[in-house]
Amino acid sequence: MAKKQIYHSYTDDKGILYMQCKLCGEYVPKVGEHAIAVKCTKCVSLTMSSKYPPAVKGYKPTGRPPGWHFMKEFVDKDGNVFHKGKEQLKLKGTLKPTKVKPPKKRTKRRTKDQILVAKYKEKQVLKKTALKKAVQKQKDFLNHNIDKG
Repeated sequence: MAKKQIYHSYTDDKGILYMQCKLCGEYVPKVGEHAIAVKCTKCVSLTMSSKYPPAVKGYKPTGRPPGWHFMKEFVDKDGNVFHKGKEQLKLKGTLKPTKVKPPKKRTKRRTKDQILVAKYKEKQVLKKTALKKAVQKQKDFLNHNIDKG
């Protein structure tokens, strides 16, 4: 039987025991008194990442519209028939694919500043039209174009 190797350790002024990592040699704090060897967190994460593939995150499109599994009946492009999300193998290819309406485009909510600017512009337009009417009325009066209505 091979002899177990005991790695270098030391105790600091506060009484905390440190021991060398058995892979990289970095000192690991707060080690138990009877510990023979330790691995630091970096070495543990490296060994774990090589054993397991990285987690796949993100949305993978299925080609079906959102909420298709809540529909009473849904038929995809291949002719598969689903009743409330459960596939009906007996009905495959018997129905036409379901036509899905595109979702409504939502209008973005305006900020208070945008609302105030829009109201100001609207008032300016109303003032301009009122001024134009008043000027035209004076021109008509000067040109003796009086409306008798």
